[in-house]
Amino acid sequence: MTARVLVREEISDAGVDLLRSRFDVDVDSDSPLEEIVAQYDAIVVRSATTLTADLIDRAERLKVIGRAGVGVDNVDVEAATRRGIIVANAPDSTVVSAAEHTIGLLVALARNIPQAHAALKQGRWERSAYGGIELADKTLAVLGFGRIGQQVARRALGLGMRVVAYDPYVAGDRFRELGVEPVETQEDAYAAADFITLHLPLTPETRGSIGAAAFAAMRPGVRIVNAARGPLLDEEALFEALRAGRVAGAALDVFGEEPYSGPLLELDNVVVTPHLAASTGEAQDRAGVIVAEQIVAALDGGLVTNAVNIPIVGAEDLEVVGPYLPLASRLGRIAMELADGAAEEIVITVYGGLADYDSRLLTVAVLNGAFQGRADRPVNYVNAPLIAAEHGIEVREERSHTTRDYTDLVFVELRAGDRLVQVAGTTIGSDDRPWLINILGFEIDLELAPRIVLCRYDDIPGVIGRVGTMFGEAGINIAGMTVSRSRQSGKALMALTVDSAPPPELVERLRGEGFDDARVLELGPTGG
Repeated sequence: MTARVLVREEISDAGVDLLRSRFDVDVDSDSPLEEIVAQYDAIVVRSATTLTADLIDRAERLKVIGRAGVGVDNVDVEAATRRGIIVANAPDSTVVSAAEHTIGLLVALARNIPQAHAALKQGRWERSAYGGIELADKTLAVLGFGRIGQQVARRALGLGMRVVAYDPYVAGDRFRELGVEPVETQEDAYAAADFITLHLPLTPETRGSIGAAAFAAMRPGVRIVNAARGPLLDEEALFEALRAGRVAGAALDVFGEEPYSGPLLELDNVVVTPHLAASTGEAQDRAGVIVAEQIVAALDGGLVTNAVNIPIVGAEDLEVVGPYLPLASRLGRIAMELADGAAEEIVITVYGGLADYDSRLLTVAVLNGAFQGRADRPVNYVNAPLIAAEHGIEVREERSHTTRDYTDLVFVELRAGDRLVQVAGTTIGSDDRPWLINILGFEIDLELAPRIVLCRYDDIPGVIGRVGTMFGEAGINIAGMTVSRSRQSGKALMALTVDSAPPPELVERLRGEGFDDARVLELGPTGG
């Protein structure tokens, strides 16, 4: 059945055309969402539509939510994650537009451009009333040094400003590359700044954080720009600081509640625009196309690069790590099957060259495989980590640059009480075929297939022939076989790949023939 996509708010024609080339698409902004949302596999929204937990729970078919813009404040991401619904946005679509608008507000604030424009349009030539200040050699503090903050800094440096920035999550090298001075705390930024521009994410910690205490810590006469998130600012405290002259001026594109009609509009030293930072034709076109591409990837089973509830991995890391994702998923599936579904701790270790790259997606892939068929809901890359947490399973990532026989490998350990299950694998060839190289302490050499049979037994002559005969009599074709032993005349492990599922009576016969264990692992075409 062709997937159905609801475009709830306007996006570019190019984005709609891309979706229509693959899916059934309805562009509908009028029908009550609670009545129709259950009909769709994907929904595209902008900022005007709020997807609450209740709406998400009604969306029985929903697999992906696409937000044609940067933030996802209007989407209950936690509720979507519980349901395994991917939430994707278009974080790069508005970066240039938002940065340029911020600089426009900065210049307008410094030179009183809107006020002078309005006076002249009203017939008043008031040169002396609207003299401003130069930006050159002034210090701009950028709070939040992500994509937009960095682009604002680039442009401010071009205006001859000194730029300092606060962001505890950005590596020091990035500041140095751009010629920006990092500061340790927001208070350090307040103490240095003639101008402050906000580019912080909106979190419970940052909401309203630029308030009375922050204004008191700033240099007298500071000017503030906010084109990021309205609720970052305590608007009442800002109003008082502006009236008292503690803050010389503010330029605001966003507000706590929109449309805004509050008292800040009454002040002459406030420049305002109605949430225009992303409102350029170029940004809207990019946002529509990017979010459409994310929807296509999600519904086609591809990797959604802009998902906010899946680890985001850079292009360079993804090029190296990506081929190992099917392997990691199968290893997780195998480990959980061998542990009979019991786990208290899962440790994922990457060895060799893989240790130099971001391996978070590999961890998610292991969990995705491990919980297939073992949860009360469909499992995917979105909700697999949440399911692990709900089951009280500790998940750890480790890495090592040394490996004995392989350039790179993925090693999975699953612990439950005194029980330990270990499996390891790598990829082989130019087409990155997943290969099993260690299982239950036995070194083996087997290409992973949708169906594997494992037999553990005493290492005595004639076993291989007996197994082959039994499978042949049952009409089961053996596609591949490998045998490993712990030591001469010790324990041995036989691993088979077969073309069809062995009947239960064959498995029981194997166990009755003196094997310590015999089991069939159904991995599926991608291991879950």
